[in-house]
Amino acid sequence: MKKSFLLPLVLFITLVWPPAYATELPDLGESSRTYLTDEQEQTLARSIMRDIYSDPHFLDDPAIEAYLNDLGYKLVSHSPGSQRVFDFFVLQDPTVNAFALPGGHIGVHTGLITTADSEAELAAVLAHEISHVTQQHLSRMIASQDRTFWPTMAALAVAILASRSNPSAGTAAIAGVQALSMQSQLSFSREYEKEADRMGFDVMQSAGYDPHAMASFFERLQRSNRLYETDAPAYLRTHPLTFERIADIESRLEKLPYKQYKDSSDFQLIRARIKSMDGTASDAIALFQSQIKEKKFTSEAAAQYGLALAYLRANQPNESEQAAQRAARLSPSPLTSLMLAQIAVKSGKQDLALNRYRTGLTTYPNYRPLLYGYAETLLDNNKSQEALNILKPRTAFRTDDVRLWKLLGRSYAMLGKQLASHRATAESLALTGDLHSAIEQLNLGLKAGDGDFYDLSSTEARRKEWQAMLEEQTKK
Repeated sequence: MKKSFLLPLVLFITLVWPPAYATELPDLGESSRTYLTDEQEQTLARSIMRDIYSDPHFLDDPAIEAYLNDLGYKLVSHSPGSQRVFDFFVLQDPTVNAFALPGGHIGVHTGLITTADSEAELAAVLAHEISHVTQQHLSRMIASQDRTFWPTMAALAVAILASRSNPSAGTAAIAGVQALSMQSQLSFSREYEKEADRMGFDVMQSAGYDPHAMASFFERLQRSNRLYETDAPAYLRTHPLTFERIADIESRLEKLPYKQYKDSSDFQLIRARIKSMDGTASDAIALFQSQIKEKKFTSEAAAQYGLALAYLRANQPNESEQAAQRAARLSPSPLTSLMLAQIAVKSGKQDLALNRYRTGLTTYPNYRPLLYGYAETLLDNNKSQEALNILKPRTAFRTDDVRLWKLLGRSYAMLGKQLASHRATAESLALTGDLHSAIEQLNLGLKAGDGDFYDLSSTEARRKEWQAMLEEQTKK
């Protein structure tokens, strides 16, 4: 997200957001520094992501999220500053957009994934956003503002969500203040956008993606903008393109030798997964049936996969099973393994579902959506100790996984271990930025009093840690 979009948006929030909101936001100290410290950025990120997670358009789909994070981290591993922690999340929104937020959080609209003609085009956008983060564009921009910028910046998530749900109102309000500092903003933003293009180009090429996709995708968006000037793609509104930027990319492409690139099979499956959610279940079934009948698909496996998901959505597990088996034969993957297990659950065949989850985890041991589904199915079948045995060691290594902590909390609750259950639930809440609720859970756990001395002491220490963070976050 670049400055020429962000500052007018922030000015808009200043005009309409109640001043009282600022009393709940962090005092991040002097703003004369060039960059934010990691602690300052994380404090700001928690304030923003708390609102993102609670928005109804936040898409809680482990399979899509896992794909996006795998792709994102493949790019991050080839990027300067790759030691940073990133989080790629999805918003169910048909517009073509992506944006970077403080703390390494990168949001992607489902419309961007389905509009991209190739995985490389999606990688181009992610590499661009990753470069905004690694080059500390957001941190540098935020730190350069005066202290009145902090409350409006922390309210950024609210404005993003509001402008998306009512774009005409948001655009009109933004236009009213945009002229205030447009000239300086454009000069500053062009520099950052060109730097993100240049770094993103190198990142995607190093990661093994076709760098031509960056130019082709941007050019296609630019043509859309010329054809539909009153309804430009959202990505162009937040990242305005110039012919100079595209020309810079194309000049770099001229020096590269020709090379063939191939999309991963999961890219097409994920696109089909998103499309299976559009419209009614009957609409989705008709779409994929038509693709298969007329052979109008990029991937037959993806068309069968989408059809299976649409049938499952329509509560037709038998038809879903048939399509899923065809997809799995054409393209064995963790996604098809997950779907076959989910179909068995939907069909009421719990033993088959558990067997499919175990088989899937044997083949794909690091695929967490299979782990989530397996643990949830165990819990649904009163196998709480077995669920606990697979979840507890994983939370020790994946301390940032909200879903694992939630499932662990449920496992402990079923076993009657109240302190441990409240503690795990609290960890999941803290990861979403909700420190108030997290502390409440710890209080409930401490009152339960069923833990040993070590459990009680560590929980009390955790509560003090979060209370200190909350006090820092709510300083005036």
